Amino acid sequence: MSKPLHCAAVDLGATSGRVIVGTWNGQKLSLTEVRRFANQFRPFAGHDYWDLPYLWGEVREGLIEAKRRFPTLASVGVDTWAVDHALVDRRGRPVFPVHAYRDSRTAAFSARLGKSGIKRVYGLTGVPNYPYNTSLQLVETLNACPGMAEVAERCLFLPDYFNFLLSGRMENELSIASHSQLLDVHGTDWSKEALDYFGIPAKWFTKPAVSPKRLGPVTGVAELKGVQSILVPGHDTACAFAAMPASADGTDLYLSSGTWSLLGFESPAPVLGPKALSSRISNERMGDGSYRPLRSCLGLWLLEQTLKTFEKKPTGRREWLQLDREAEVKPAPAMLLDVTDSSLFSPPDMRVAVDAQLRSRGAKPPKDLAGYVRLICDSLGRGHADAVKTFEQLSGRRFERILIVGGGSKSRPLCQATANAAGLPVVSFALEGSAVGNIASQLVTLGAVENLAAFRERLARSLQQTVYSPNA
Repeated sequence: MSKPLHCAAVDLGATSGRVIVGTWNGQKLSLTEVRRFANQFRPFAGHDYWDLPYLWGEVREGLIEAKRRFPTLASVGVDTWAVDHALVDRRGRPVFPVHAYRDSRTAAFSARLGKSGIKRVYGLTGVPNYPYNTSLQLVETLNACPGMAEVAERCLFLPDYFNFLLSGRMENELSIASHSQLLDVHGTDWSKEALDYFGIPAKWFTKPAVSPKRLGPVTGVAELKGVQSILVPGHDTACAFAAMPASADGTDLYLSSGTWSLLGFESPAPVLGPKALSSRISNERMGDGSYRPLRSCLGLWLLEQTLKTFEKKPTGRREWLQLDREAEVKPAPAMLLDVTDSSLFSPPDMRVAVDAQLRSRGAKPPKDLAGYVRLICDSLGRGHADAVKTFEQLSGRRFERILIVGGGSKSRPLCQATANAAGLPVVSFALEGSAVGNIASQLVTLGAVENLAAFRERLARSLQQTVYSPNA
């Protein structure tokens, strides 16, 4: 058995963040959650913002604790959600507040792009017209503050920015860049035509770096002396996909189920064309530049927000399991939700928005929390099944399994609803997907594992899995 190697994953999601240490003995990975903290955007003066000083403080304290508990900690990597970014000066000081992607400031620009221009932009970048795209956020910023073109020197996506705070290096990483609607879909550099179309200064970006790679020693936290900062795939979904122990024959679909439902597959080429655009297929990348065509829809955000309206809600794993059991015996909903409906994107009251959609289609809302769980899980399952059908039509492939990780992998009603609707077995892994993919990239960089395929093979031997077969 080789000497254990310890790597820290900073894994930031839109509702929570974690610092997790992975310990690798050459064959098996064990995880230790060192710190977990809540995250949420904060409304202020009519807009929504991320509290970056708070997040950095939590990350810093988590890493210091990781080093204290694992004195030989070798490295750290950072992954986050996509599209949000920091505009900074040449010293790395933020010069504009960091908006949250659910802020409504881009709505008018998204509507304008949808009426004219999206066909051209999709052909250039392979990313559909999502209102939260970085492209539209930057357009709104430049319209609201024209001087920002001169004041800002760099645009760093959030994992890029945290890497800068750790290492002092400003790099744009490829996987996180691919979600911006600014990357050339046929290459690994920015699309000059897309930047020109949106009027975004090219000087804000450097050519995206392929990951993983070393950034150098951590310099931004004195207590982490000797720890290496490693550029891992910055997008948490890319990390989650990297951790999937998929079949080598390419017949598996990947589902990262959390705030969003993100379903896709690995591909050597993008999926483009009018049908792909109308189906809102986003051609995002893995860290090495390979493609992962993906379809996203609202995920467990629907349930997270609906829960807020109930006085009594589950607080622990046992109570969640009981709620799932109650949901499973509920009658199937007479009407499912349209999970692509923009009214559910960020309403003031999710339960009111859900009820309004049902009533507008002649259906009655559920009577209790278990009823909402059944409704939301069945609706998400149908959304997943629709994505499977679309991918098979566009790729010419036949998929045989859906591999699921993330919070939704622990939900029996969601996994079973997905299997039933798609007519495919759903394999749920007891796996911290994003954190494990983050750590895997560090292990490859440090030379502890030959490559990602070798890591997946070894990981699969020790993973617990549950298979949900479709019911007749």
